[in-house]
Amino acid sequence: MDDVPSSPATPAPAPAPLPVLQADCANCFALCCVALPFAKSNDFAVNKPAGTPCGNLQQDFRCGIHTRLRDKGFQGCTVFDCFGAGQQVSQVTFGGRDWRTHPGTASRMFEVFPVLRQLHELLFYVSEALTLPAAAPVHADLRRALTETEEWTRADAEALVGLDVGALRQRINTLLLKTSELVRAKVPGRKKNHRGADLMGARLSGADLRGANLRGAYLIAADLTRADLRTADLIGADLRDTDLRGADLREAVFLTQPQLNAAQGDPTTRIPPSLTRPTHWT
Repeated sequence: MDDVPSSPATPAPAPAPLPVLQADCANCFALCCVALPFAKSNDFAVNKPAGTPCGNLQQDFRCGIHTRLRDKGFQGCTVFDCFGAGQQVSQVTFGGRDWRTHPGTASRMFEVFPVLRQLHELLFYVSEALTLPAAAPVHADLRRALTETEEWTRADAEALVGLDVGALRQRINTLLLKTSELVRAKVPGRKKNHRGADLMGARLSGADLRGANLRGAYLIAADLTRADLRTADLIGADLRDTDLRGADLREAVFLTQPQLNAAQGDPTTRIPPSLTRPTHWT
């Protein structure tokens, strides 16, 4: 009896692509301008409660003062980044139904947006961790965390509202801490530990902060001109008005676009190639 050739194995389905982790305002229903609250301060010219459209928002979901936000006292808007959560909520979770045309979606959409924003931020950090060779010992766990978090971004609105995103953040943060330790361990010598430190206005010009732990540090208006921040862990560091002119941020760990947007820099500031030089830097 002739051998019957076996059927080729069915290929495994390709994993779903990660959501885009950069804001695409053209495909978002201005969720950051409506869902989130802001208080009158140096960052915002007025008070606005959550769920209320900003007074500068136009009917086409565009900002009426987009090119003059800083001049009009809305610096906070130029700093914020949703990591792509806005278009994910608008086009995926709610299938392109906007809150004006479908007002019944509004309250739920505004609840979901902050949850998706946190999920996308976690995807950003985990994706970066997976690019770091020094973190290879935790790459398998990071890939599992990436898959779980990505699956949540495709969940429906009811599931997302019920998600304990804080617990998920805590589990992933353990992996990010280990990633940071592994990366910074490659830097020779004793590393500075400023985790959660109050360094507001600190004079750190020219400081060697390679491999430093700056997680959650308050660096508001600090002078970091010409500082070397390569492989420093900057997750959660507050860089509002931090002077980064001439600083070296290449290979800084967990640096985000909103952090750069909040800081001051110039053409000599060196940043990771994955991030964009803010337009207000001179």
